Amino acid sequence: MTTREVEHEITIDAPATAVYELLADVTNWPRIFPPTIHVDRLEEQGDEEHIRIWATANGAPKNWTSRRTLDAAGLTITFRQQIPAPPVKHMGGTWIIEPLGEATSRVRLLHDYSAVGDDPHDLLWIERAVDRNSTSELAALKENVERVHAADTEELTFSFTDTVRIDGSAKDVFDFINEADRWAERLPHVAVVRLTEDTPGLQELEMDTRAKDGSVHTTKSYRVVFPHHKIAYKQITLPALMTLHTGEWTFTETEDGTVASSQHTVTLNTDNIARILGADATVADARAYVHTALSTNSSATLAHAKAYAEQKKA
Repeated sequence: MTTREVEHEITIDAPATAVYELLADVTNWPRIFPPTIHVDRLEEQGDEEHIRIWATANGAPKNWTSRRTLDAAGLTITFRQQIPAPPVKHMGGTWIIEPLGEATSRVRLLHDYSAVGDDPHDLLWIERAVDRNSTSELAALKENVERVHAADTEELTFSFTDTVRIDGSAKDVFDFINEADRWAERLPHVAVVRLTEDTPGLQELEMDTRAKDGSVHTTKSYRVVFPHHKIAYKQITLPALMTLHTGEWTFTETEDGTVASSQHTVTLNTDNIARILGADATVADARAYVHTALSTNSSATLAHAKAYAEQKKA
């Protein structure tokens, strides 16, 4: 069996402890790393944790489970995939954060891997995926950590939630959101939908939505489905005012019906604020604009889901 070992590194203008803390909390990863769609922490005991990751590799969505060992004192995080996604037979590695001074650090990302059947074409595919993802992740880590520690950091990343109470079952509300392939006929603001689910529970959703001014915008997302209580997503084709958009639809059944919520996390693209909103527009203006646009659509979707579930109950 052929085992390959590779290393990638980057220098970051931030303290090593700050870098470590960001890497240690896997719930940050969809917001930090472009390939990461969603992460679930399945089990946590001391410095050991069991996680499941959904991410793209060479543009294709994959998911796997990993064990991680965190060493805060040594500023290292080791990981080993428990159930790799083919064509990977085994995959593991280490994050190593090295202080280069009080405000600078070097991050080294080590991988070792092999391919199912030792196939040379699969080894090349894995090599390209590891190189692409590692390069992308380190660059994104540098950008995010340095932004946080910059003296002129503004409130570019924010979150909000829209919630509605429904006199119906969580399953029916979930079904409405899950069946996005029917949104063009069910939601007035959706013009065209293309939904694929080659792997059960992992969806690729592309749709054209209509804005209030009549313009049509195309967006693409990956969605991770947890029947019948949650759908997590990450948008990978973004409107001009955003560099990040992740979110979750959640469905909680209570004695009085169902509480359904749509949560959004957004990072603004400051380079496009003046072009989209005018030369005098501020970050606050962009926050308000994006918040309103997203909330309008998610609230409308929740309202239609409410009507659907309540009609099903009647």
